[in-house]
Formats: sequence, C-alpha cells, structure tokens
Amino acid sequence: MLVYSRLKYAIAVLVLLLSALYAIPNMYPSDPSVQITPNRGFTVDAAFRTKIETALKGAHLQAKEVEIQNNGNLLVRMASSDDQSRAAGVLRDLVGSDYVVALNLASTVPDWMAAVHAKPMLLGLDLQGGVYFLMQVDRHAAMQKMFESTAEDIRGVFRDNHIRYISVEPAGNNSVIAKLATGQNADAAQQLIARTMPTYRIDDNGEIITVTIPQVELDKYLTDAVQQNIGTLSNRINELGVAEPIIQRQGADRIAVQLPGVQDTAQAKRILGATATLEFRGVVEGNAVEARDTGNVPPEARIYYQKRLGPDGKPLPILLNKRVIASGEQLQTASAFFDSQSGTPAVRIRLNAIGGQRMFDYSSMHVGKLLSVVYIERIPEVKMVDGKEVHSTRTREQVISVATIQGTLGKEFQTTGLESMKEASDLALLLRAGALAAPMDFVDERTIGPSLGKENIDRGLMAVTYSFLFALGFFLVYYRMFGLITCLALLINLVMVFALMSLIGATMSLPGLAGIALTVGMSVDANVLINERIREELRLGLPVQKAIAEGYERASGTILDANVTAFLAGLAMFAFGSGPLKGFGMTTMLGIITSAYTAVSVSRGIATAIYGGKRKLTSVSI
Repeated sequence: MLVYSRLKYAIAVLVLLLSALYAIPNMYPSDPSVQITPNRGFTVDAAFRTKIETALKGAHLQAKEVEIQNNGNLLVRMASSDDQSRAAGVLRDLVGSDYVVALNLASTVPDWMAAVHAKPMLLGLDLQGGVYFLMQVDRHAAMQKMFESTAEDIRGVFRDNHIRYISVEPAGNNSVIAKLATGQNADAAQQLIARTMPTYRIDDNGEIITVTIPQVELDKYLTDAVQQNIGTLSNRINELGVAEPIIQRQGADRIAVQLPGVQDTAQAKRILGATATLEFRGVVEGNAVEARDTGNVPPEARIYYQKRLGPDGKPLPILLNKRVIASGEQLQTASAFFDSQSGTPAVRIRLNAIGGQRMFDYSSMHVGKLLSVVYIERIPEVKMVDGKEVHSTRTREQVISVATIQGTLGKEFQTTGLESMKEASDLALLLRAGALAAPMDFVDERTIGPSLGKENIDRGLMAVTYSFLFALGFFLVYYRMFGLITCLALLINLVMVFALMSLIGATMSLPGLAGIALTVGMSVDANVLINERIREELRLGLPVQKAIAEGYERASGTILDANVTAFLAGLAMFAFGSGPLKGFGMTTMLGIITSAYTAVSVSRGIATAIYGGKRKLTSVSI
C-alpha cells in the first residue's frame, strides 16, 4: 500500500530545514574590504580605528563599517571594489610597515548563522575569485645564504682538523676567502676543502685560500630552493586550511599562489611571505656597547640587539657567535603554550637528530655560559613611487632571550621572550610548516574576480538554470500532478546540493556547475523511471494507490544501481583527478546522493501526502 511513516516524514522535514539553513548563506553577497593586521609590537585599538576613519574621510572615501575584530585585526568594509582599491592605497601610506594592509572579501552572513557554522560555499577563482599572490625568490639573499653556508662548512673542516685560521668570509665573484693563521699548511687545508667540496674551484695565494662556487652549482641551488619553497608554501597553506589551493612555478625564480575564497588575506599574506624563524647562538664575551661604538668587533662575533632597552632608551647590543648552533631548519615540531613559571607565552621546540646533536655538543661544552635565541623576520613593505606601488622587504633580527646554560640540552626544550600568545602561535605555525629555503618577496597581490570572464560564468549559470527550467516545464506538461511532485523534488535536490557543499567546505568551480547540471539530468532520469513505472502499473489494472506504491518499489532498485555506478565514476575523478576534474567529481557525487534520496524517498512522501489518504481514489493525474 501507499504508506510513508511519520519517522520518514520527520526525517524529510528535518533534512529540508537543515538544507535551507545551510543553503541560504549563499544568497548573502560579500563586502569588498580592507583588512589591517598589526606586525610584531603593534596593536589595533579605538584610537587607531579613529585614525583610520579620519584618513578615509580625508580621502573622500565612505566606509560602510570599520570594526575591530576579535583576533586583533581591523576590518574596513567598502561599498565597491574601486573604493576598496583606493582605500588600500591610502591606508598603506598611512600605516607604513607597522601593519599589513591587504584586500579582502568580508562575509555579510548574520552572526546567528555563523554561530551554527552556516556559511557560503567556497567558490573557485573562476567563479568568485579569491586572492592571487606572485612571489619571487630574492636571488641576492639566496646566494648570500649559500655563501654563508659554504663559509660555515669550511670553518667546520678547519676546526675538525685543528687548522687555525684568522677568518673565513664570503667575498665577491661567487667566492669565499679563507685567511689562515701564520705557519699553517695551506696545501693541507686546500686538500681538505677539495675533499669536502669537489666541484668547487680552489686557489691559494700563500695563506689566503679562495673557494669559487661554479655557476652551475648556484643555478642548482636556486632551482632546489624554489622547489623546496613550493613544498613549504603548501605546508603553510594547509595550516591555513585553504580549500583547493593552486601553487605553480613561473619561470626560474617565481611562484604563483591562488587561494580561492580566502577571507583572511592578511593572515594568508603574513604566513606565506613570512620567513620568521629562530636561531640559537652562543654569546661572545666582551663589551658590546664598546664594540658598537668603536667598530672593533671580534672576528667570530656579530652585533645583535636585544628587546631590552638601555639607559639611552635604545635596544641593548650584544655580541653573538657567527656560528649558528641550531635553527628552524632542524625543527621537527613546535607548539605554543603559556609558561606558568615565567608567566609569559612560550614555544615548545623539538629538534631533529642533527639539531639535537648540535645543541647537545654545544651545551655540554659551555655549561654556565650564555645562550641566546634570535628571532628573525622579513617584513614586507609597500611604498608609492610616482603613483606606482613598489614592493620591498626589510629584515629584523632581535634577540628575544638570553639565558644561562644550566645543564646539557638535548632535542627538546622551550623558548620564551614572546610578546603574546598570538605571536607564539604564529611562530609555532611557521616553524611547523618549515622554513623557506630562500627568502621571497611579493611582486604582485590581487583580489581577483572570475578568471574565465563574466560572460562565460553567466553562460554556465544560465546552462544550469535553463536545464532546470526545461526539466520543470517538461514534467509539468507531460506528467501533470506527478510532474509537480517531480519539480518539488528537483528543487529540494538543488537546495541539498548547495547546503552540503557549504557544510563540508567544498569549492564550487565552473566544472562544478557542469556537475550540478549533470545532477539535474540524472534526477530527471530517476523520476522518469518512477513515473513511467507507475503508468505501466496503472495499465495493468492495479488500483491507483497500489500502482503508485509498486511504481516506487520496482523503480527504486534500478535507480540505486545506476546511481552506484555513476557515484564510483565520480569518486574516481575526485580521487585521481586534480583541479577542474576534482571539482566536477565532488559535485557529481554529492548530486547523486541527493538526487537518489529526493527521487526515491522525498517524492514518494509528497505523493503519499496527496494520494495516500484518499480511500476511493479512481484516477491519478500522471
């Protein structure tokens, strides 16, 4: 008989209400906005907000809203993309390098919806756009890092073989110059270097040895650095939780990053471009103030500056060893926590075997000596020159902690000296994601619209709309009342697809729209099977209610079999495809699930509500 239990009705109503709740946020457009994030040592408060509002009014720009967010950022909502771009230029000139100013798309979904995680689905760059970064490896900094590494390797060779030297420093012309102490065997030193670095050219002039790095080695280092940076950027984007990012190499030293649907672009820019890391260095005994004033710095030392201020109100200098004991590159894990003993934020660090051994060797030989922690950060800057944006960076190195080595240290320890839990969390995130093999600068940043063009997008949306409307028209004319039932099922099907994609955070792209159009077609097929089966049962002379029930029962098996095979095809595309193919597979799978449920179960519930309660039913509109 034609029955539909109350439990099934309750489930159907609950599914419909939840689907509507999670699909409705897609109707709220995003506001073009400018997001301002403070760099280390700076904050956003009411006075800063007033300063921003005054600057915008002075530039004849009207902000829809200027709000201080819970994460300490300032969000400026604008009325249009043109106002957004103009406001960003004004605010960058105003705040300088103390804050990160980035373009953003701010959600307008009501707070009560956001509280239950009802938010719009993510749209790909071909539909909604997102943020686009073009990053370039700093060749000079990368080469300098290689020269410093080569110099440190040579110093290590000399130390291990008890060869005394005056200095080993990078020089011009892709070379490193080693000056031996008087009486040292230059030939032996040269042979040791050649054994360690067989591809390098080595020349000696008495006690001065010149090690030249071939251009092929420099090119290989740069290529490897770019490739490693791509992996590091992928890790950092994973930490951000961005859906379906695109990271591509462009040319010899550039990397393009596309982040579809990103909301917090300031955080993305800071995490992607940051090279913040830690270095552990030994403290060299001596008068750092005198060394700074006279320029007489010990050959094994460099002058750094601490967070603490001296009597003159300036950061105190300190002499640190040029040799790095361990750095972020040797890190395995890092986690932020609040140190109850010191009462300050801290980062718990675990080094790999190499870093742990270095820390063990140094600490065991220097118990009672001072060990420093250096915080290194490259800060992006944007200046307006002749009406054009000029991107540059500056490096800030600050000693955040100096402590006495109380005993032997191993792979696990903690560092303090950070200003806030947010700073500790950001540093731990960067350390976990890995250090960039070479510094990178932002050469282009855009919040971009549809990359396929508005005309193509309109056509894609039009195709889905027309396919839906044509299906509705056909069913209404051909199946009459059951056509109306089918139309309701199709509408619920689309609402469920949008709700599921919003709920799981899937990214909708133009191929995804094609998948939805395919879903509409498959749902039509299922309803055609059901309706034709009902007609066949009526021709066989079955009572109307019995014919409807038999039509659903006998068509369900065929529908489920067909949907399982189509689902497996979509699963294969999602699992083994990438980019557009993955998006098509995702929407196809979700559409198959919802179309099977609405065609087999929901439409039967509607039919039962219309025809199930009529005892003397002699005909049906189909």
